[in-house]
This record gives sequence, C-alpha cells and structure tokens, in this order.
Amino acid sequence: MRKLVAILFVVFAIATPASAKEVRLMLDWFPNVDHLPLYVARERGYFADEGLEVKFLSPSETSDPLKLAAAKAVELGISYQPQTIVAASEGIPIKVVGRLIGHPLTTLLYLEGRGIEKPKDLEGKKIGYTVPGVMDVLTEAFAKINGISRYQLIHVGFTIVQSLVSGKVDAVSGGYRNYEFVELRQEGYKPAFFAFEEHGIPEFDELVMTTSAEYAAQNEDLLHGLRRAIQKAVEEVRRDPEGALSLYFKALPEAPKELEREVFRLTLPLYAQSQLLDIARWQRFADFASEFGLIGSPIDVSELLWSGGATR
Repeated sequence: MRKLVAILFVVFAIATPASAKEVRLMLDWFPNVDHLPLYVARERGYFADEGLEVKFLSPSETSDPLKLAAAKAVELGISYQPQTIVAASEGIPIKVVGRLIGHPLTTLLYLEGRGIEKPKDLEGKKIGYTVPGVMDVLTEAFAKINGISRYQLIHVGFTIVQSLVSGKVDAVSGGYRNYEFVELRQEGYKPAFFAFEEHGIPEFDELVMTTSAEYAAQNEDLLHGLRRAIQKAVEEVRRDPEGALSLYFKALPEAPKELEREVFRLTLPLYAQSQLLDIARWQRFADFASEFGLIGSPIDVSELLWSGGATR
C-alpha cells in the first residue's frame, strides 16, 4: 500500500511565501488514515477556528517534508522521530512542534508458518529494510540486543509486501503494524511482527510535525493554535471514531475504504494522546541512537523540541 505514489501538487505553493495565517503542511506520504486527525481538524473547522488555513501537500519522497520545512519552503512537514534525531545531530535547524502518531508503527514484519516465532529465529535469515541510514541501523541494534549474530540485510525500499510474499526476504524491518499488516492479511496471508519497543528499542513518536527553527521562534501563537486544533480533532476521533472516519472518506473519496477501515481500527489507539513533547522520553531514544550508531555523537533533545510544546 505504501508504494511510492507520484502525486502532483501546485508548484507555486512551494515557491510563493505564505500569508500570515496560511500554513502549508507537507504530509510524510500520500494521504492515509495516519493523517486522519488532520482531515478532521480541517473538515470540522478547527483550524479555521484558530484563524488558520492549512493546506496539505504530498511529497515526492518521504524525506522531503523535513528538508523543505527546515529550508522554509513549507511551514510544516510531517516526519518521523528517528529522522528528526538524525537531522538534529547533523546540525539541520529544525524544531519538532507537535505529534500525530504517539507510538511506533514501525515493526519487524514477517509471515507465520515460515519458521519465525521469536527474535532468535531470525538467525541466518534474510532481513529486508526500508530506509537506508535509519532502518538498517535499527535492525542491527535489534539484532544485537536480541542475540542475533548471523543475518543478511537487504534493502527492499517500500516493496515490503512483495518482498515477503515472494520469499526474497524472511522479514522486513520498517513494515507498519497497521498498513502492511492489514494488506497482507487481506491478501490471505498470516502476518506477524516483532514490535521494536517490546524488544529493546525505546518507544518513540512515529509521526511528528517539524518546522524551521526560525519559523518556530517567529510564530508561537500560530503554532499553539495549530496544536489546539489537532488535539481537539484527536479527541473527537476517539469520541466518535465512525463519524471521524466518515469525514475522512468524504474528504478523500478515492481512498480504499475496505483497507483503510481495518487500518483505522489498528491505528486509533496510537494517535498521540496529547501534543506535549516528553523531553525525557525523547532523550532516551536519542541516547540509544548515539549508543547504536544511528547518530555520530550525543545530542540534547531540548534543543530539538520546541520550547512551547515540550515538558519534562
């Protein structure tokens, strides 16, 4: 499902400076139920209540939102906590200002009936990974923590389902516990996964909102309003899941309803409970990233997290 999809968006929206209350928010992927609270906030008028006109853009690559937000080509970009940690370690001037998915979606995904029941069963297996420089490093950390010494890493990109079904690899690091899991199940397979956070990798926020350090410093009121609108939307999603899903399908009539209904059921408990950024929790992951080579040297996450949204 998460195959790279070429989605055209209006080029001048990137090139033209935004007005004071217009916010261009680039999604991390094509629109899907991971972003559902954003659509609820827009359709219900929660953004408008805060004086905001939020325009959603789709990227050409999953790395684009963070890069373009840092470069001030868009006001906000949806990214992933591990990638923001890497960016901060490289001196990229970004701030994380909010959360969308408050738990990892990323797993080590495999199929039942192929000799894998516990992490140690990956010994001697072929393990695919999605994002170079991130998922291969996290896979190596997973292997070290769980006593797996012999394995072959194979870059499969986002051909996750195809690579598993064909037997090209025995497992894929980077498969999501909602989308690829459901897609495999709907195709008649029996998927299973090892949750990273249950096997030694610190818990992290899967989807976060990033902006440039300069924009964060100059637009505190706007960001507070944006966060309030998103939090209000998340609360509505939890209170009335079916109503929220109906709003989403109304906004995106082309969405694959059968797939996304089941994905939504798995995603619902994973939406961020609040917009607060937990410094201690982020620091644990950053220290882990430094220990296992995801970043070259330790960082202080309080410099990465927007002070208007962080808590100790």
